[in-house]
Amino acid sequence: MIQSKEKFIVELDALLAAHKDKEDVLEEYEGHILHLLEEARDLGSEELTDLIHTRIGTPKEIASIWNDEWSLTTGRTQWLFVCANIFLFAGGSLLTVLYNIYPWEWLQDFWFKLTSIPAIIIAVYIVFWVLLGYEIGKEFGSKGKSLLMKTLIIGLIPNLILMNLVLFHLIPHEWFDPLLSSPFILSCIVFTILLLPISWAGYRWGRRASI
Repeated sequence: MIQSKEKFIVELDALLAAHKDKEDVLEEYEGHILHLLEEARDLGSEELTDLIHTRIGTPKEIASIWNDEWSLTTGRTQWLFVCANIFLFAGGSLLTVLYNIYPWEWLQDFWFKLTSIPAIIIAVYIVFWVLLGYEIGKEFGSKGKSLLMKTLIIGLIPNLILMNLVLFHLIPHEWFDPLLSSPFILSCIVFTILLLPISWAGYRWGRRASI
């Protein structure tokens, strides 16, 4: 059984292109094989090899996937999510400005409905970051660790700027009165701190889905 594992890892090592995350990938697949060994202790060497190829894939198939993945550019994915976050930020800011300048009845109704569901607003934003981590994990695997951190930091800059503008009264507090309750502010602070572990959980989920 151990011989089957060693043979698989050696073949995968030979087929994978040189990359800084290569050792992480080999270690990850070695862990998956060890898990299979625990499940199939009674199988012979050939049967175990067939099981590994069925459940995980052949070294050639796995190497092809990772080599293609490592050839992808991360910049496009990073800026896609950053732009999506900026779009959400800009859309909310524009809505706030329009509401406080123009007395349009439909806009007033929409604003009151939106500000009456702050929990849903936070939930949607959390889902956005979970999906971000998932897509990065699924598309880039171990290569996505640094990409996730960069995207998170860049994506949070507009949010932090807005929070400081409101806190230091550079933007009229009256504009955000419906949202500036103590529970909502506390929730925003807590969930901003939790965005890293939340997006990291999505990233781990995406990595598992890519295998």
